[in-house]
Amino acid sequence: MTSLQQARALALLVPSALLAGAYGSQYLGGLHPCEMCYWQRWPHFAAIGFALISFAMAGSPDRGRSFVWLAALASMVSGGIGVYHAGVELKIFEGLTQCSTLGGGSGDILADIMAQPLIRCDEVQWSFLGISMAGWNAIVSIGFGLLILWLSLRRPRLRT
Repeated sequence: MTSLQQARALALLVPSALLAGAYGSQYLGGLHPCEMCYWQRWPHFAAIGFALISFAMAGSPDRGRSFVWLAALASMVSGGIGVYHAGVELKIFEGLTQCSTLGGGSGDILADIMAQPLIRCDEVQWSFLGISMAGWNAIVSIGFGLLILWLSLRRPRLRT
């Protein structure tokens, strides 16, 4: 497997795994996302789209490579949002006043509002090794984004 193929695979698998973890924690684990949690998801969807396009353009490596780069950059954008969100949780940055999530759709807006939990962006709902989900998203998204860029920029080795 070439380094570009590895980069292409990671560009698809990493954001897919992070989204699976986010949705799993929401729907299976009962953790309700805040507004900034949702913001971190959108770049991952873009990264998956770019990665799929890079697979479709595999016969044309140069154009496919540019979509791998876009996927890596989209993942790092999510990581940047994660850095900000973790900073808000740690009270390093000031959060947003509108930082709550409301969902539903029964048609009665007031009932929907009253039935939803208020989720604050400046409170950690879950952490592992002292790092919140936003912090883990930042570490994984930026770390793998840089790895994907590095792999996609490596020159193939000539076999002798």
